[in-house]
Amino acid sequence: MIACTRVCLCLVVFALVVQAQPAAVTITSEPNAIVWIDEVRRGTTDASGKLTISKLSPGRHTVRVRKTAFKEATAVLLPGRRTLSVKLVGTDDPAVLMFQQAEKAREEARDDASRENAAELYREALKNPPPNASARVGVARVLLDLNKFKEARAEIDAARRIRPVYPEASAVEGRIYLEEGFTDDAIRSFRRSIREANGFQPEAHVGLARVYEEKGEFALAIAELRKALAQLDDSEPVIYQMLGAAYEKINKPKEAIVAYEKYLQLAPNGSYAAALRSIVNQLKRGADGEEIIP
Repeated sequence: MIACTRVCLCLVVFALVVQAQPAAVTITSEPNAIVWIDEVRRGTTDASGKLTISKLSPGRHTVRVRKTAFKEATAVLLPGRRTLSVKLVGTDDPAVLMFQQAEKAREEARDDASRENAAELYREALKNPPPNASARVGVARVLLDLNKFKEARAEIDAARRIRPVYPEASAVEGRIYLEEGFTDDAIRSFRRSIREANGFQPEAHVGLARVYEEKGEFALAIAELRKALAQLDDSEPVIYQMLGAAYEKINKPKEAIVAYEKYLQLAPNGSYAAALRSIVNQLKRGADGEEIIP
């Protein structure tokens, strides 16, 4: 009887451990639709309408899906589920269409003129009810890129009046303060963002890493970058570049090589790729005789 009890307990523990491991999840919707999980953008569905997230933490998650000319839809991914279908319905609502046009314009903007155009599209969308907190944050992101920090903070304040608990707004606020040089305010905003998101807010973790780097606290920066990477499922290779640079600052070339090579694996033609290949070669030559971390 005792032996049986022990076996049963082992099986229960094993089941709990398995359930606690990150697992792959497939979201199905319209083709080329943008998918957010817990308010973090995780990618775009393929031509068949599917997006597979290779590692998602266990538990309940909120999935949001958007595609141009469709109403945005939100669904709940329950614990243990590995697939979720999110149906989108077409729309001709001018406020929705204008907001989607503004989002696309912001993502494609490469100069100040195109950023100003995106900001104007957001403002046009905001003329239509109901109040749109996401549009306010979108304007704030554009104004941040234009170095219009006071106006950007005003948009964040407006977004919070619509949605008082808003992790993305707090993360963007932190970035604004960081660019203004108000590091203590930036830390408070980033920590608020993480708290509002119950710990899951990679943009805020990256923001904190940047603050710590500016303070010369590279060990803390590395810890925040690793938290962001754990939450993003390798969807942002540039964080590996930041991680490698932080390791270089504390004279850990082997760890830097690992981070840089991960960037090159994920983005072989990325904007940092050529420079990082050169840096990796230099680091390896300097680490002759040392074992390189695989």
